[in-house]
Amino acid sequence: MNTPKPMFVREVARIDDPQFVSGQGAGHRARRLIDAPDAAFADPFVLMAEDWTSQGVFPFHPHRGIETITFVIEGSIEHRDSAGYGGVIRAGDAQWMTAGRGIQHEENPPAGTSAHTLQLWVNLPAAEKMAVPRYQDLVASVLPVRNEDGVEVRVFSGAYDDMVSPTLNHLRVTMLEVRVENGGAFRHSFAATDNAFVYVLEGAVEIGPAGDLLEASQLGWLTRSEELGSSELTITARGNVGRFLLFAGQPLREPIAFGGPFVMNTQAEIQQAFADFRAGRF
Repeated sequence: MNTPKPMFVREVARIDDPQFVSGQGAGHRARRLIDAPDAAFADPFVLMAEDWTSQGVFPFHPHRGIETITFVIEGSIEHRDSAGYGGVIRAGDAQWMTAGRGIQHEENPPAGTSAHTLQLWVNLPAAEKMAVPRYQDLVASVLPVRNEDGVEVRVFSGAYDDMVSPTLNHLRVTMLEVRVENGGAFRHSFAATDNAFVYVLEGAVEIGPAGDLLEASQLGWLTRSEELGSSELTITARGNVGRFLLFAGQPLREPIAFGGPFVMNTQAEIQQAFADFRAGRF
């Protein structure tokens, strides 16, 4: 008789709370929450920036080889790109853009306003690097949501229990927005080998059996297993309420090469990306 393998229990592996970095001119403040030197550790996540912007900070610029996820904390963002997509996302909404083989876009708050956002870059597998560009507006009010026992879970991507988001992925990525009230407990089971992190938007939370504290604006990387199986994550509020984003994805374990807004597998592919961009092939 086979003894079932015990479920892997997620805890906090590392807490990041980076300082502000130089912005792109007046009207821009930024924090780099995930950065290139951590590529192997963060896989499949490449970069995450927290930005406070006014109009004109992010004019038209290119990307290749990644998907970008922009979540609006305050204000609103107008998006326009070279594939003809466009839209406006407001506080609590997100946009999911597949750069794939190459796209140019701009994303700015409306004139006379400012916005506070998070943007996450997700690496694409080598086989999907040159996928056709795609854009998806993820409006919070129409996404799957569940409220029970002091916990609200909204599914931006992937699944939570039997709720599945309609968001299209080239790489399976879970993105949940969770609000936990005092006395409630968020519990989620997902692949033990997924790389996962929590970013606290509001309040403070306690994670795992040790109750590791994660406060607003902090990013907590979770422990993970190298063995196949399921993992269990438990998060409660410290104080009246805790609101956070949970991201999880399977590491690609592929070579990675960086070239500004391009993320590929080799330096030769980076050079080709620059050549294609200069030749107007994006």
